[in-house]
Amino acid sequence: MVCIHCQQNTQVINSRLQKRANAVWRRRRCLGCQAIFTTHEIADLTALWRVTSQKQAMSPFSRDRLLISLYKSLQHRPSALDDASGLTATVISQLLTLAKDGLITTMLIAQTAQTTLARFDLAAATHYQAFHKY
Repeated sequence: MVCIHCQQNTQVINSRLQKRANAVWRRRRCLGCQAIFTTHEIADLTALWRVTSQKQAMSPFSRDRLLISLYKSLQHRPSALDDASGLTATVISQLLTLAKDGLITTMLIAQTAQTTLARFDLAAATHYQAFHKY
């Protein structure tokens, strides 16, 4: 990676896996200007997964679509956005173990999200289930 200040090469001086966010946190030092900065690296799931619908249409996975659907179900909560963001990371980490050969069905996404929501907030899970048939 190159420095955000001078575009010289950088060196990783500290790195930590963030399981909950499915990301890697890295502290980097520029070899040119010696600036230190932090990066958060996540996998590009749009390139990794293809989602198949009941009509057999294929599309790339969209984290944002999942986040919005969870957010809509959690709007009754004062911390809806933070909760939806955390639950999205949880659902994605569960889907990482369930996805086979880069293909994932909309039904599997909906069932996993429903199960996760049911453990977190039963009212949100009921709302989600009303709009996501599987």
